[in-house]
Amino acid sequence: MTSATAPARESGRGTTRVRAWAARFDSPVATYYLLLSLTAALVVFGLIMVLSASAITSLEESRSAYTIFTTQAVYAGIGGVALLLASRIPVTGWKRLAVPVLVVAVALQLLVLTPLGFAVNGNRNWLRLGPVTIQPSELVKVGLVLAGGLVLARKRRHLRSLGHVLVPYLVPIAAVSVASVVLGHDLGTVMILGAIVAGVLFAAGVPVRWFVIAGVPFVGMAVAFVVTSPNRLGRFDVWLGRDTDPYGNARQPIHGRYALADGGWLGLGLGQSREKWGLLSEPHNDFIFAIIGEELGLPGTLAILLLFAALAVTCYRLVVRSEDFFVRVVTAGVMMWVIIQAVINIGTVIGLLPVIGVPLPLVSSGGSSLITTMGALGILLSFARNEPGCREVLAARPSSLRRSLAVVSGAVRSRRSGS
Repeated sequence: MTSATAPARESGRGTTRVRAWAARFDSPVATYYLLLSLTAALVVFGLIMVLSASAITSLEESRSAYTIFTTQAVYAGIGGVALLLASRIPVTGWKRLAVPVLVVAVALQLLVLTPLGFAVNGNRNWLRLGPVTIQPSELVKVGLVLAGGLVLARKRRHLRSLGHVLVPYLVPIAAVSVASVVLGHDLGTVMILGAIVAGVLFAAGVPVRWFVIAGVPFVGMAVAFVVTSPNRLGRFDVWLGRDTDPYGNARQPIHGRYALADGGWLGLGLGQSREKWGLLSEPHNDFIFAIIGEELGLPGTLAILLLFAALAVTCYRLVVRSEDFFVRVVTAGVMMWVIIQAVINIGTVIGLLPVIGVPLPLVSSGGSSLITTMGALGILLSFARNEPGCREVLAARPSSLRRSLAVVSGAVRSRRSGS
């Protein structure tokens, strides 16, 4: 009797545990804590890998192996403040800030065409304001997402009318935002902006046939970008296998794949990369995924993929659980921004895409990208706080913690007095 019922008891316990874990994900604070945890995990992972990948470059530029890492850590701290502040602004506040953020972002982006702007690797997409260097196109992404959510939410009842979408969103907002970046010749950022536009339109329920209408001129512009630039044509020649010169344009993608091959199944060990010793340019930036594969092997690369996949699922959870149309559209736009940028970066490193030049979100070295991405995820945290029951639970937990601390403190005092 006892031996027969033991397996049944164990099975019942296992089922209970599964239900308990499932109940945790049904909690009103699950989305909030998942977003917070995944963002923190990616940022910490990125800091560790930036320290490892940039040590040699830092030594060449200064006498310390920690120069680039220290700068990135400061950026992460600023990004943490941006995330905290963004998470505390209510949804109504973000609706009011949508248009001002976009206007400021486009104005800053246009300043790159003045003497204040300068080019990096052929892209005039950077702005020098005294000792501070920023990339305004990162802020354009935030403005495009917020303004898109605001306009499409107001036009929700007319989304099947081309005039109601084309006139107030695609022309004055999306087109102007993309055009301001096009003037700086940054094809990678233009592709991300296109993904954002597609994401917010799809989440809003715009008919699929309109994507073709909007996509034709966008693809035509991208083709024009490539054929009018010898540098980009050279990258396509490398991608198509026409140029295999390891000392020319093919050097970077070849050594990126060498790094992944050297890492093998389990990697060479953290800090043991060979390619970062001057063989792979910018190992801490656009090609940091190659260093992850070289040092941490397949487990390291899978960990990054799983973290981004979990972030996408969490964003989707926020979309389907929210009743606010603005929240759903903006969340979809941020999700498309982060995930498509990660896909482009990783696809570039493994050779599925030509070298485009976009960082791996939250992981690659770079202040503007890190701060704005953390700020955008802070906006999603603000949205998650407004899920049914979430704000009440978060408000109750600090008081519960204070009560627990008071009980512990009283117990300690009673023991001391008794002794």
